Amino acid sequence: MTDATLTRVSDGTRRSNLTPRQRRSRRNRWLWGIPLWLLALAFLAPFAWMVSTSLKSNLDAFSIPMQWIPDPAQWDSYVEVLTGENSILPAFANSVIVAVARVLGEVLTATMAGYAFARLHFRGRDKVFLAYLATSIIPAQLLLVPRFIYFQQLSLYDTLWALILPGMFTVLGTFLMRQFFVAQPAAFAEAARIDGANEWQIFWRLYLPMATPVISALGILAFVWSWNDYETPLVLISSPEVYTLPLSLTGFADEQGALSPNLSMAASVVSIIPVLIVFLLLQKRFVQALTHTGIK
Repeated sequence: MTDATLTRVSDGTRRSNLTPRQRRSRRNRWLWGIPLWLLALAFLAPFAWMVSTSLKSNLDAFSIPMQWIPDPAQWDSYVEVLTGENSILPAFANSVIVAVARVLGEVLTATMAGYAFARLHFRGRDKVFLAYLATSIIPAQLLLVPRFIYFQQLSLYDTLWALILPGMFTVLGTFLMRQFFVAQPAAFAEAARIDGANEWQIFWRLYLPMATPVISALGILAFVWSWNDYETPLVLISSPEVYTLPLSLTGFADEQGALSPNLSMAASVVSIIPVLIVFLLLQKRFVQALTHTGIK
């Protein structure tokens, strides 16, 4: 027999050896896979339109029918948003500073508070945690005016600290870390205490390394929230040199004052690159965290 014939015979034998349950499982994967691929394409369509528009002229951006592949592709929009008069690079740097500071601060406070609420025994622990958890029902928009007045009195208004400090303490981060530490066996800590470890050593050397997936997931969420935050900088920032990226994206307008679509989309493409990089680097740990903490 030829190689092609042997291959067909082998494939046919493999299919005939499948049990009814395996055939049903394979059929179900196809039945679920096709709709999911269609949903994925529908989800990616706006991003494809964004990239396509960033490579067009303003006139071609609203042409009907839409031209998905620009011909020719114009890269001048990226040069303008990066090196032009309204360059987004200073705002990009401000967003990086705010996001990194908020992530580090939130991870630090959430891990320590989560461990304290989960493993340390003190009077009123559960009541304090419930009271802290209850603050999450307050809409964030209601806190903007009090924060504005508070930071103005502290001379922190119109500074990056007004954006960093509120984001370093979050209810969700503390809740996630507490749920993780509660789920860990208490026998680990008892064995460490028998060996002479104190509470800080138990937290730092025993439980914290096991919490790496949850910390990675919390870091991703904190980074995305900080990177995309528009309302807080809009209220607490007024100087263009302190703008973060979401505020800077609103500054691309043509001579008539209308928003320039190609420049706006080019700046938007640049703005999502850090989020994609962070997620791609930590996606495995993110999935592990969702599994360990039982988030649906």
